[in-house]
Formats: sequence, C-alpha cells, structure tokens
Amino acid sequence: MEHRIGVQAPAEVIWNIVSDLERWSEWNPLYPKAAGAIRIGSQLTLTLALPGQAQRQIQPVVLEWVPNEQLHWRLTMLGGLVNNVRYIEIEQLAEESCIVSNGEIFGGLMGPTVAKSLGRAVHRGFREMNEALKARAEAHWSAAKG
Repeated sequence: MEHRIGVQAPAEVIWNIVSDLERWSEWNPLYPKAAGAIRIGSQLTLTLALPGQAQRQIQPVVLEWVPNEQLHWRLTMLGGLVNNVRYIEIEQLAEESCIVSNGEIFGGLMGPTVAKSLGRAVHRGFREMNEALKARAEAHWSAAKG
C-alpha cells in the first residue's frame, strides 16, 4: 500500500523534516508523537493515529536509512503473525523537486488480513501525512530561498 506526492523542494529539505522525529508532532497527523534515533537496529516509539481509529503506540525497529533518500522500519505484531515494512522514500527529480513515496508492505501469516481490514484508513493516513510533509517542506524551502 503506497501514496506518492510531488514536492517542490530539494531532497535535503524533505529529509531534514522526516529525520527530525522530535518535531513530527508539529506537522505529522499520522504519527503525532515520535521519539528515537534513526540508526539501523534502533527502536522508535511512535504514536499511530490512523483516521477513524483509536491512537496507539507502536515500537518499530529501523531497518535501513539513507540521508536524503529513505527511511525503512519493521513492525512485528500479534506475536509475529504480522510483519510490516514501512517506508518513506524520497526520489529527487530535479534540483528543487522530488517525489515522496509513503507506504507499507504487509507481511506475515495475518498481514494480508490486516491490510484488507485497515486498508482505507492506512491509505488515507499516508495521504494526509504526505500532504502535511509537502506543505511543511515547501514552506521551509520558500523561506530559505527568501
């Protein structure tokens, strides 16, 4: 499941926003609270706020990250029956424009069932997060250009 959006800002501007977990509460409707260090193998603590669902805390583990390009994490639930890989990827198209892909791969024995039951809410959450990221990145880039 994925949502993509064009952003009129350099990859570095977008990455600076994505990698600043402590400030996600200022802009991110899908994860209104976030803490942790972006390091391979480190555990993040995120509050997940899917549209139409009660907020809950999750603790995914960072799988990989590349500055200005991607952040991937894994979340295991239901005793390992659900293993999701979540990603935020930045593809630079030109000096001042990028595509941001925001998505999740649902795996494990129960992964497809969970994806089916939460699909609409998850996709809406990705869209809302991307729109908020786009607005913040473009505002930061506009201010930086003066």
